Amino acid sequence: MIVGLTGSIGMGKSTVAAMFADAGVPVFDADAVVHELQGPGGALLPAIAARFPGTVGPGGVDRAALGASVLGDDEAMRALEAIVHPAVRAARTAFLDRHRAAPLVVFDIPLLFETGGERDVDRVAVVSAAPAVQRARTLARPGMTPAKFDAILARQLPDAEKRARADWVIATDVPLDETRDAVAGVIACVLGAQGR
Repeated sequence: MIVGLTGSIGMGKSTVAAMFADAGVPVFDADAVVHELQGPGGALLPAIAARFPGTVGPGGVDRAALGASVLGDDEAMRALEAIVHPAVRAARTAFLDRHRAAPLVVFDIPLLFETGGERDVDRVAVVSAAPAVQRARTLARPGMTPAKFDAILARQLPDAEKRARADWVIATDVPLDETRDAVAGVIACVLGAQGR
């Protein structure tokens, strides 16, 4: 069973993904794969440097410079996605091959619905928090501004729509133990449905 884990920026998805991993569930972290592909010596550096001059240096992609190059520019964003998405798909396929025997795996994909990724999973869990909590968490990140936060939100499906399309909604604006219990509930549901 493949569960897609998603949620808008600042919703606590990384925390929930770590809870699945702590419970022994293999987790494919799309963001971590992108960081590796764009980091020092990363496989995507030549293509990104060619399409977005000035965004790559010795340390890999300058994420702030690349973000400035694509944010609010749909054509540039599509060009970047055309470079990144096939490489992430290949990494995901390799991950599945390594974990074929696992009864449950999680795909941690921030833009699951926005990229049509829900077609590649069996069920979807959406991580959610109240808008004020989301905003406070996001604006506490280094380099984040209200304008940048709003631009990122504009590219993401609204939280209410994600929740409506989810098989499970995992709240993160509650005590951590409640969130952990919700994760355990998803795992138990999947394994129970498989008779394990």
